[in-house]
Amino acid sequence: MRKILLFPLGIFLFQAASSQKVMGFTEANAAKQISWEKQFDAELKSANLDEWMKFMTAHPHHVGSPQDKANAEYMANLFRSWGYQAELSSYDVLFPTPKTRQLELLSAKPFKARLDEPVLAADKTSALKSEQLPSYNAYSADGDVTAELVYVNRGIPADYDELARLGVDVRGKIVIAKYGGSWRGIKPKVAAEHGAIGCLIYSDPADDGYAIGDLYPDGGYRPKDGVQRGSVMDMPVYPGDPLTPNIGATKDAVRLDRKDAITIMKIPVLPISYADALPLLQSLAGQVAPASWRGALPITYHVGPSRDKVHLKLEFNWDIKTLYNVIAKMQGSEFPDEWIISGNHHDAWVNGADDPMSGMVSEMEQARAIGELVKKGFRPKRTLVFCAWDGEEPALLGSTEWVEDHQTELQQKAVAYINSDGNSRGFIGASGSHTFEPFFNEITEQVTDPQTGVTLKQRKYAKTLVDADKTNRAKLFGNTYMKLGALGAGSDYSPFIQHLGIPSMNIGFGGESAGNQYHSVYDSYDFFIKYMDPGYAYGIALAKVKARIILRLACADVLPFDFNSFYKTVNDYATEVKALLETTRTETESENRLIREKLYELAKDPTKTNITPQPKSNVPYVDFSPVENALVQLKNSAEEMQRLYASALNLPAEKIKSLNTILYQAEQSLAIEKGLPRRPWYRHQIYAPGFYTGYGVKTLPGIREAIEQRNWKEAQDNIQQVALTLIAYTSRINQAIALLK
Repeated sequence: MRKILLFPLGIFLFQAASSQKVMGFTEANAAKQISWEKQFDAELKSANLDEWMKFMTAHPHHVGSPQDKANAEYMANLFRSWGYQAELSSYDVLFPTPKTRQLELLSAKPFKARLDEPVLAADKTSALKSEQLPSYNAYSADGDVTAELVYVNRGIPADYDELARLGVDVRGKIVIAKYGGSWRGIKPKVAAEHGAIGCLIYSDPADDGYAIGDLYPDGGYRPKDGVQRGSVMDMPVYPGDPLTPNIGATKDAVRLDRKDAITIMKIPVLPISYADALPLLQSLAGQVAPASWRGALPITYHVGPSRDKVHLKLEFNWDIKTLYNVIAKMQGSEFPDEWIISGNHHDAWVNGADDPMSGMVSEMEQARAIGELVKKGFRPKRTLVFCAWDGEEPALLGSTEWVEDHQTELQQKAVAYINSDGNSRGFIGASGSHTFEPFFNEITEQVTDPQTGVTLKQRKYAKTLVDADKTNRAKLFGNTYMKLGALGAGSDYSPFIQHLGIPSMNIGFGGESAGNQYHSVYDSYDFFIKYMDPGYAYGIALAKVKARIILRLACADVLPFDFNSFYKTVNDYATEVKALLETTRTETESENRLIREKLYELAKDPTKTNITPQPKSNVPYVDFSPVENALVQLKNSAEEMQRLYASALNLPAEKIKSLNTILYQAEQSLAIEKGLPRRPWYRHQIYAPGFYTGYGVKTLPGIREAIEQRNWKEAQDNIQQVALTLIAYTSRINQAIALLK
């Protein structure tokens, strides 16, 4: 009886899989694709991820280290053994390393910062002291400064506004800021703009330590001497080698003089542990810090200035180092000049198990399993390009130099770039070009979460409901659709999408790991297998998701781009910036009213010496109609394209090829040659990292940031520019519609 019941069930499941629709595929080709994907899943082996993780995290592998090159050669040889044409693509870049680090409090009881992460018996690689980069911030300025200390909370512009209200001036001072709230490079940038002469950044245990959970190695959270390394290059201006903007850093490249490199930080910057931060914070006098500024250290947080002075001395070796990208290609059977590019970086600040090797070993297993499918007869129509980037941690060096070096070829051939980075237990997360949104939703409905057994989409939907407040939860019931986030900065997708306009995505899991040793010496193999992704279940899940994306893009009859999703998203962004303008207008009027009242009171009593800010200029009329009109045209064309999309599968092969070229090159029209104001490297007019947020994205950045900076002429100019950009984009869609008709 059991066999009789199972037999028709098996037929039903086979028929369901066979009839399952896949965006951009004919019904017959969809059945073949799903069959290959099932075979791909069966090939995946977590033991491979563990083997590669052990080897590549056995020693520190920062740019210029022996293990960095050894890892690149190791991966290249593996890719070759799996059937790929693999090469090392090297570039010579400016990569500073510390020569002198000194931090001390000059008090009656002087304190000298330890600036060291001690060896832990439970963490074997923490003992490799001679190979480790010490804790530092790359691209800090050299400096020897002594001054009073001021606490600036997260060190973002709004915090300096609050200090001004408190009557605290940072000019000529050293500032100390908490990690978080913005990318680390924003903190010294804003400090320097306000006249500070040095910057310290520490991890407060409220965010990253004992206030969250048990400390490593007893738990997964940052111990008192743990330090977050990282770059402070001004990457919102441009990433990559600071000496070769816009060109690849080849051996014969023309380089800037270091003094002319505008992305190198102007003041000395040093990251410290919360153990080293505690005596410095205890030295602060002045007013008690606002409630939202206080952390979890056992002190009363004051803003300063400090009772005693702090001495900070930093010197760096400003060396040119060679980095090694691994580029592995499998040529497409029908369209070899259409590339599907997948990437993850391989360099780390120290041993880098979570960041980046958790993503890197998953990508390697994707490539290996695809190689096994090829042995069984699978042939991707388009060329697959797997990349292992070097130098991501300092400044997206490897990916940016490669993209700048191959710009013309990539604009012709790159269909899409799919990125991953660190990966751990938890929920699927994705950001990217919004034309990919329905395509990505389809895939999350077809991959199972390894912990719960439901689909990735169902699990993410459940988390969304749990996290929502009562007001919004009711609105979310039944809406399982996953919106893609917008791409800012922070990983190797940036040069592809924001410089060249190549459709891109960033994929990863997270949210349930039992700790964090980000950019610390303790981000090790021992830490990862215990606290981040034991058994590599989510490394395998990432392989399934990312491989489905690249294989469907590689094999689609018609590429799965949806312009209607893009229109809806940009329309929402336009609504947001218009609301921002109105909020700014209302707040300005309210602030000015209070200031005028204060000035009136002072005028009646001239003995008062209070200094009151002068009223701001009122917000003028800003005409959004060019963008609104362009969005109407985009809406009409996107909806018509959506209606006609399915009919593309019936076109002759030559017309399908022409249509696909239009589809994947459309986003390039959103990246204009002159770029954004004051940072022309960033060409994309819809997505960019914020000038004062770093990793955090600013959508419609030219308009939004002009409003935030109260530059009304620039806001109007950028409205016109965005409108022209959207019209050019719509014309690409209209070319596709003409082909379909």
